[in-house]
Amino acid sequence: MASSPDISRQETPESLVARLALAGRAAQRVLARMTDAEKAAVLRAAAEAMRASEAAILAANALDVAAGEARGLSGAMLDRLRLDAGRLAGICDALDQVAALPDPVGEEISRSQRPNGLVLSRVRVPIGLIGIIYESRPNVTADAAALCLRSGNAVLLRGGSEAVHSNRALHAALVQGLEKEGISADAVQLMPSQDRALVGAMLTAAGLIDMIIPRGGKSLVERVQADARVPVLAHLDGICHTYIHAAADPDMARAIALNAKMRRTGICGAMETLLLDAQFPASPSVVAGLLDAGCELRGDARARALDPRIVPASANDWDCEYLDAVLSVAVVDGLDEALAHIAAHSSSHTEAIVTGDDAAAERFLNEVDSAIVMVNASTQFADGGEFGLGAEIGIATGRLHARGPVALEGLTTYKWQVRGTGQVRP
Repeated sequence: MASSPDISRQETPESLVARLALAGRAAQRVLARMTDAEKAAVLRAAAEAMRASEAAILAANALDVAAGEARGLSGAMLDRLRLDAGRLAGICDALDQVAALPDPVGEEISRSQRPNGLVLSRVRVPIGLIGIIYESRPNVTADAAALCLRSGNAVLLRGGSEAVHSNRALHAALVQGLEKEGISADAVQLMPSQDRALVGAMLTAAGLIDMIIPRGGKSLVERVQADARVPVLAHLDGICHTYIHAAADPDMARAIALNAKMRRTGICGAMETLLLDAQFPASPSVVAGLLDAGCELRGDARARALDPRIVPASANDWDCEYLDAVLSVAVVDGLDEALAHIAAHSSSHTEAIVTGDDAAAERFLNEVDSAIVMVNASTQFADGGEFGLGAEIGIATGRLHARGPVALEGLTTYKWQVRGTGQVRP
């Protein structure tokens, strides 16, 4: 079986990426022919190999966490980086869940017959070779591999230096599972160097890499979107809003607001702006619950009047993804003003309304143009696993190809199949 090659001192970043990409494309052609059962078996074998490698994976992760603490990584970054037995078990379970999902490849999306007798169908097919560029989340190594393999794609992974030991340990276990089922390790390759020039080489590998997916901070995504000559599937920020409508149930509003912000502050689905309707009577208790939980609130003048602990918000706060226990708060006059605020400041990731008014809920669902729009639920549900997708490759906030949690279906495209009986065009 092929394995990750060593880097020759004479090999340029571009030639290395080309070599890995060509190997990945060859492996992908094999994946594309595999049956549903065969691909599922590979993922189950990979999950078992990762469980058997728990001690090695957690030891490698401890090295990364220690190095991150020494470098002064933020609490949010360390939380994304850290693995424990429970989190690793969740990663392995996600592989099994993806294995159990229906295979999208070969699904017939539509079929029609032309007047001349030609039968046209659109059928889902893999995209090809996917490049994943990510930072401090080692779980992406497993999630990306699982979703790409299940959908018949090969993957070229380039993780961040913060998680280099964790990523290598996870990748080694994944390769064990692949090879146990007779699949080339070239189907899931981890970049063998942290040289930043390799990122640039991936971004310009048009014709070799079919799609790039960045997972990381704003600076990474901005660079990918600016420099890529390969199609990109990404989101830049997770500036998520929750609007507490005048007709919201106070207990529900308090619970959702607290969970949306404080369950995990460092994820892209965390609420970053809370909008309180001026006619909602329980606003003081909602903000008090957040403040008492240790969240810093930055508000406009009307919000600050609700609690003296709220500090003034700057103009930049409404466009900030804090990824921390910090929240901007504004008081709005009704649904129209809430919709206008979201339209002006949203990053098109996830927005939620809390209300007992069905008409207001339907307007919010229909008029908010974000990838995910929720009613009476925490924005922390913006996650592929919670959507029943097994895992996610990321959240897409663009308007082409895929939106929201991108999983198996989002990693496929389609081709037209035309069946004739001898027709020629006049």
